[in-house]
Amino acid sequence: MAFARLAEAATPAARIGLGLAAVGRPGYITLGRDRDLDLPDARTVDAMRERAHALLDEAYAGGVRYVDAARSYGRSEEFLADWLRSRPDTGDVVVGSKWGYTYTAGWRVDADVHEVKDHSLATYDRQRAETAEILGTRLDLYQIHSVTTDTPALSDRALHERLARLADEGVTVGLTTSGPAQADAIRAALGVTVDGEPLFRTVQATYNLLETSAGPALAEAHEAGLTVIVKEAVANGRLAAAEAAPAEVAAIARESGVGCDALALAAVLARPWAGVVLSGAATTGQLSSNLAAASIALDEGHLVRLEALAEEPGAYWRHRSALPWQ
Repeated sequence: MAFARLAEAATPAARIGLGLAAVGRPGYITLGRDRDLDLPDARTVDAMRERAHALLDEAYAGGVRYVDAARSYGRSEEFLADWLRSRPDTGDVVVGSKWGYTYTAGWRVDADVHEVKDHSLATYDRQRAETAEILGTRLDLYQIHSVTTDTPALSDRALHERLARLADEGVTVGLTTSGPAQADAIRAALGVTVDGEPLFRTVQATYNLLETSAGPALAEAHEAGLTVIVKEAVANGRLAAAEAAPAEVAAIARESGVGCDALALAAVLARPWAGVVLSGAATTGQLSSNLAAASIALDEGHLVRLEALAEEPGAYWRHRSALPWQ
């Protein structure tokens, strides 16, 4: 599997990946985005491409070897493909993308609808062809985007067979989850097989100091042999800066001499089941701070103090759903 290459990487930051959700399109739901993209022309296609490439350069130089895109992240696949072509020495990068959401914002921040979810076989066929045209043979992992317990992706046998065919071609098949019932979706996915073989080889889920409910299911997925990828480790910016983070996070960050963002990432990296933890940085400064997490060793006392911050899952996801696109 492609993720075996990450295990061979000698860099401390190889367990940190770069997610392109914040730089593949002009709008996103991360707190402080107006500050990150504060210049009048910062959100043009060319400016966002340049920003994405600068982040990819910084990430690669810092030891990052996994990059995560999606069909619904605007032009993320295009930006990534351009960068890969211009950097022929990056053959060790593991490339993941996702299908299941269609980007509908038309490069506008004020669009009424930014993305539309559809896990049908027809959408898979369309988006798989689109991804293949852009990323070609560089695609290592293709994930169903945002699986929930009610999605047809967990029961559609024709879709499963098509995905198994993709796996036979050498592309790893995975899924991502979201919502307060992530654990249920993960456990249901572990039971999906084709010809007696598990279909999914990776699972990507939201897990952070405020939302820990998927933890036991992610541990089960790890035990079952899946690579676990963690997204939203800084809770869409809620854990990223001292002025926004809970007081306990800010206090431990000060004690440890690191930023709140690095502390939040390090707390997730400390989980034995966490294979790759994504940075969602929008600036190279944020990325540099995020990468410091790879060298932070939290003691048991710190972890116990941080565990007390977890919110009730329903409340966490209601707060996330209320975040504005900006």
